[in-house]
Amino acid sequence: MDTTLKVSNLSVSFNNRNVLHNISFKLPANSILGVVGESGSGKSVTSLAIMGLLPNKIAQITSGNIQFLGTDITNYTFEQFKTIRGNDIGMIFQEPMSALNPSMKCGPQVAEVLKTHTDFTTQIIKQEVLALFKKVRLPNIDRIYNSYPHELSGGQKQRIVIAMAIACKPKLLIADEPTTALDVTVQKEIIALLKELQQQQQMSIMFISHDLALVADIADTTMVMYQGKLIEHQTTAQLFNNPKADYTKALIYARPSLKERLLRLPTINDFLNNIPNSKIITASERQAKQQKLYAQQPLLEIENASKTFFTKTGWFTKTEFKAVNMVSFSIYEGETLGLVGESGCGKSTLGNLILQLTKADTGSIKYRGIDITSLSRKKMLDFRKEIQLIFQDPFASLNPRMTIGKAIMEPMKAHKLYSNDKKRKEKTIELLERVGLGAEYFNRYPHEFSGGQRQRIGIARTIALQPKLIICDESVSALDISVQAQVLNLLNELKERYRFTYIFISHDLAVVKYMADQLLVMNQGQIEEHGDADEIYANPTKKYTQKLIDAIPKGV
Repeated sequence: MDTTLKVSNLSVSFNNRNVLHNISFKLPANSILGVVGESGSGKSVTSLAIMGLLPNKIAQITSGNIQFLGTDITNYTFEQFKTIRGNDIGMIFQEPMSALNPSMKCGPQVAEVLKTHTDFTTQIIKQEVLALFKKVRLPNIDRIYNSYPHELSGGQKQRIVIAMAIACKPKLLIADEPTTALDVTVQKEIIALLKELQQQQQMSIMFISHDLALVADIADTTMVMYQGKLIEHQTTAQLFNNPKADYTKALIYARPSLKERLLRLPTINDFLNNIPNSKIITASERQAKQQKLYAQQPLLEIENASKTFFTKTGWFTKTEFKAVNMVSFSIYEGETLGLVGESGCGKSTLGNLILQLTKADTGSIKYRGIDITSLSRKKMLDFRKEIQLIFQDPFASLNPRMTIGKAIMEPMKAHKLYSNDKKRKEKTIELLERVGLGAEYFNRYPHEFSGGQRQRIGIARTIALQPKLIICDESVSALDISVQAQVLNLLNELKERYRFTYIFISHDLAVVKYMADQLLVMNQGQIEEHGDADEIYANPTKKYTQKLIDAIPKGV
């Protein structure tokens, strides 16, 4: 059989509304198909239809068929799907913590798959699980076998999920955004691992992502989806070097460039409406701007800040972990400081020390020359207005039972801004318009918005207090490339209008390079490298920084 999967004229509807329109494609045996598209394009619905996991009460396949290894599985019953799911078709989900049972150790979770689909004895199953852990390059496999998911890093959890998916040597592996939340170095390792496993086990992979450069690194062929339709399907090299569809060209166009710094990131709408490229910022223009920035007194000064956490390892013993170790740097009003490093390097802990959500063990943190580590309760309340945070997940940070208008007004009330609710509402509507929404959205709830719109709401709520310093903690990492471009442009526009200062924390180095004036690279709680963002990218002085840069997906 030379074709693992053949999908013909597949249409799917949810509550009698078509969401997938006549999708047709083939996935040859022993090959990798990349599936690219924005949120809502139909990527995940296609994969759920193949797996027989569409919600049966609201979703139905209205036309077409799905053939797996020459057999039509379109109308398989639940019991029939059980025989092939996990056995012949494996799936890696986007969020490993959601895919794993938090109350069950990792080894037994993977063992469950083998118990369901094989007649192996308990002893052989354990040996097989340990062999799988070795295959997916997990360290200290005996310890991990007996560890709970929360005791592992993000990359390790994703390897557990991969081990689970390949346990029965499936012919088809569906990987749905398997690296979205991972560091760029871990992402590179997972991509290399999937390619290696695909060759070893001679399986086909359907790799779903919104990151075109990432798909270019792994896929043999790539198809692009938009609004439930298949827009383009070519070999990956042809698609990137000679895209046919305007939408594909626009997606490639919207990626932040590693070679030049634009005043404004191009968006998909810019391309489709023939809006010319934004102005390129020259090195001399950057230098002139930075001379003005760094001629001021620092807005924030951190000197020898340290934070150690302790974990109990026995009745009378505990292990110390230095999350932040003697860190010193300054940030100036109007500057964007990029903060990068792998998970566990101390980025978020450092952000919490600045926000005073966690107290430093040693060192000083001065805001406008005042040490904020020993402020009184009243002065701390005033300080809270000055420094705000934009969260990574806007949906989790919004109350689902509160309209977005009230959510934006809430911090204004808490800090007694404006004299009454009428004025607060006027200000909220002004903020909604400023972030590209409007008055008609005031009484809507968070679930009524897309991811990009929710992030705009999060930004509106953050700037409602008119802060001077904003910490953006992975604030665009989960967004589609086109939406990401819009949000980054918005952040820069707001920065120019209100003279905000940003600490921009991210694992996406291409985005940080576009945003940052200065770059601060952290590794194991310490500053590895600090300097001009463009200079560090062009000439990194440390091996660790070079490793991070080398791990950025470059595309074809």
